Amino acid sequence: MTPNLTYVIVVGVLVAAGVTLLLERSLTRVLMGVILLGNGANLLLLTGGRAGGAPIVGSTPQEEMSDPLPQAMILTAIVITLGMTAFLLALAYRSWHLNGHDEVQDDVEDRRIMELAERDEGPDGADSSDGDDDDDDDTQTDNERPLAATADAGRAG
Repeated sequence: MTPNLTYVIVVGVLVAAGVTLLLERSLTRVLMGVILLGNGANLLLLTGGRAGGAPIVGSTPQEEMSDPLPQAMILTAIVITLGMTAFLLALAYRSWHLNGHDEVQDDVEDRRIMELAERDEGPDGADSSDGDDDDDDDTQTDNERPLAATADAGRAG
């Protein structure tokens, strides 16, 4: 069975719009993206099934029966989409209640780790530990300073 071209185009539009909305920072738009992506997945599963009679043994000849697996998978996908929708709705409500908006903020710790990783890379994108050590070894990090101070205090006494 070949799928209808209209179904294929609608699936493509739903999935593309869903992914685009998932990449936004507003939780309301992320919620709409999950819903559109879920509906696109359901329609894609629907196009994979064969049309026919009810899959009940004895009521329809076996060669004319429809495939019940896509229907079961669509029901499972509906439940998963409903659960994700409820979770994202609760997150958006809580964010709106606490902050007055539902926009996801940048994580300060992630930004700090990214800056440390960029500083460790060399000018060509490679590690700076390729032999030409500048003054990276001379500077002590916050974690090394207490150890150095303890070692110096132990030698002085």
